Amino acid sequence: MIEIGPWSIIAVDLLNAALLLMLIAIGVAIVRTRNLLTAVLLQGIYSLVIAALWTVLDAMDVAFTEAAVGAGISTVLFLAAITLTGHKESSRGHNPVLPLIAVVATGAALVYATADMPAFGDPQAPAQTHVVPDYIIGSEQVHHIPNIVTNVLASYRGYDTMGETVVVFTAALAVTMILGGGAATLGRRRRHAREDDVDDTHDAVRADDGSGDGDTAKRGDA
Repeated sequence: MIEIGPWSIIAVDLLNAALLLMLIAIGVAIVRTRNLLTAVLLQGIYSLVIAALWTVLDAMDVAFTEAAVGAGISTVLFLAAITLTGHKESSRGHNPVLPLIAVVATGAALVYATADMPAFGDPQAPAQTHVVPDYIIGSEQVHHIPNIVTNVLASYRGYDTMGETVVVFTAALAVTMILGGGAATLGRRRRHAREDDVDDTHDAVRADDGSGDGDTAKRGDA
């Protein structure tokens, strides 16, 4: 059995504080940058740091989901969207003070709500004394599944996991349809632009031919 001493707890606290400071710094950089490609890359790094934070907190399933969806799929979809729109953000036509107040108020309400929560890892917390013993005992004796995490996700939280899968699949399908429609629209715009360039070239050639005939006629008269 691994003994956890006070230095281990201090090291974990320092690691959590460092990860949280990194999240704050990356979040500020995302808000400040006007380059969308930089914002997307920072968003992927943000998700990876959150996944590392979940790993430190022993929430491995959440860490895997954050790394796969947040840093993987979301980053690919954002990059695909940028290829259809552009790398530069358009000018903001609003005052950022009101959104900033809303974000600060929401954050303060969330911090205030955590005051009544039990301490992290508290063995007397309701989650530790109510459902966890049932999961540990029932996973082996009732469902005959030795891996408790797999049993929780596939059995105890089966409907919740199915709902999450449906939501992710629907979102991926909708984004794919939007990006496909955007690619088709972009293709039509480029084709129309090329046709307009060809028409302009033909008009310029006809104009030059007309002026040339006029010059030739003038030279003949002379």
